[in-house]
Amino acid sequence: MIVLIAALAGAIIGGLNAARLKGNKLDVLQYATIYAIAFALLGLILTIVIEKIAA
Repeated sequence: MIVLIAALAGAIIGGLNAARLKGNKLDVLQYATIYAIAFALLGLILTIVIEKIAA
C-alpha cells in the first residue's frame, strides 16, 4: 500500500515539477514516470524496514 501511494505521489510531484518548468507533454510524462519509480522504490524500502521492525 505504501508503495502505491508513494508512486502516485511521485507521479503527481514529477508532473507538476515539469509543468512548472514549462516542459512539453513528453517532458511532463518523463518526469512523472521517473519520480513515480523513485518514490515507489523509496516506498518499497520503507515497507521492508517497517516489516523488519515489526517482526
